[in-house]
Order: sequence, then C-alpha cells, then structure tokens
Amino acid sequence: MRYFVELAYNGKPYHGWQNQPNAISVQQVLEHALSTLVSDTISITGAGRTDAGVHASQMFAHFDTETVFSEENLVYRLNAFLPPDISIYSIFKVKPDAHARFDAISRSYRYQISLEKNPFAIDFAYFFRANLDVEAMNKACDILFEYKDFQCFSKSNTDVKTYICTISKAHWKQEGTELHFEITADRFLRNMVRAIVGTMIEVGLGKISVSDVHEIIKSKDRSKAGYSVPAHGLYLTKIEYPKEIKLNA
Repeated sequence: MRYFVELAYNGKPYHGWQNQPNAISVQQVLEHALSTLVSDTISITGAGRTDAGVHASQMFAHFDTETVFSEENLVYRLNAFLPPDISIYSIFKVKPDAHARFDAISRSYRYQISLEKNPFAIDFAYFFRANLDVEAMNKACDILFEYKDFQCFSKSNTDVKTYICTISKAHWKQEGTELHFEITADRFLRNMVRAIVGTMIEVGLGKISVSDVHEIIKSKDRSKAGYSVPAHGLYLTKIEYPKEIKLNA
C-alpha cells in the first residue's frame, strides 16, 4: 500500500530535506521514525528538496509498506516519537502509482524579511535594515510572468534537463514589521526563489532598474542576477495535487 504523509518542519537543525552522508536531514529522521513505529524498513520520497536551513509549513512525501496500521494512530505516535521541530499533520492512502514529487501540480514558497531587529524572528526571517521600494519590486515581479526560462536564477552546475518553469504568482506585501514575498509555480529550480528575492531586493534598493530584469532573464546567466538571500527566511508553504491521487477519491 502507498501512503502520503503531510508534515511541517523547522529547517534550522537540518542539512536540508534529502539524506546526506555526513549530516542530519529531515528525510533521515522521518524514515527512522516510520521504520521504528511501523516495524518495516521504510524509504520515503519527498515532493522536493529544501536546502539546509529552509523551513516547510507544508511538505508531502510518499512511502510503501505492507504493514497494516491506523493512519490516525500512526500520526499520533509519530508526533510523540519525532523531535519537536518536525510535525506530522496527516497520513492517507493513495493510488499505487501516486508520486509525491512528479504528481505535484504546483508549489508555493514564502520569503520573510524582518524590517526591524527582532530577537524572536532571528531564525525565521532575514533582517534587512535598508528601506526598499516595494512598488518597484512588485513591478519587477510582473515581468516574471512574461518568461518561462529561468536559468539566470538557477544554481550553477545543476543536473536539471530544463530550466522551464511557469510562475503563476509572485508578489510582495507588508505584514506588520515584516515584508513577505509569495511565489507559486509548477516547478522550481535549485536556489531559484532565493535568487529571485535577492534580485528583487536589488531592485528595491535601486541597484537594478525594473527594466533590467528583462535583460537578466534573457541572459540566462546566474552572475547577472542578484545575490542569493539566506535560507532561514524561506518557507515551502503549499503543494497541490490532483484530487484523483487519493484512494477512493
């Protein structure tokens, strides 16, 4: 039987989602917990890979097992077993060929910038002192909808076969003393959101003009785009799937 697990995690203690040979990952901790509680060797496949320090308020993964269990009871036991920085929301049966990564229709991220020094946000938002022109940053966001090839925002030396992504939402808004960037696309490249945010910050500072964003994207050159902002301000917030993947949906 194949199951989906919905979870959230604080990424600070982990070297990203994916298993690493010499560092702790969210995947490793969850596989150990599931294997222990289900009494089976469990391998999980995540919806994507978050980098070291990146958080997730919604993440999905799938796993297979022949062990019969109560989904509700396993959620309860996992939350008792796992460390406080990983939370399980739900576990549910899906069709045998359902895939947490390949069946995702869209993914959404949020980047949080703290506009004032806040000791309670130090691990969860990027503290940025300078004034930013949010109107210009949103004009630059509108340019993203005109393009599909975002190689200029991709981490170098990556093994992806295509840099084509369809962005359906990209917008900045102020929330109290924080500035939030929300973005949704059908897929994302390695380091893409952090590179877009760094570029938009340079637009907000006047270092890059709004019209320059056209040339940056057309260049397909990572060195032409802005810097990569720190990981701790980034959250994977939503992953959407077709309803049909659920068993008996």
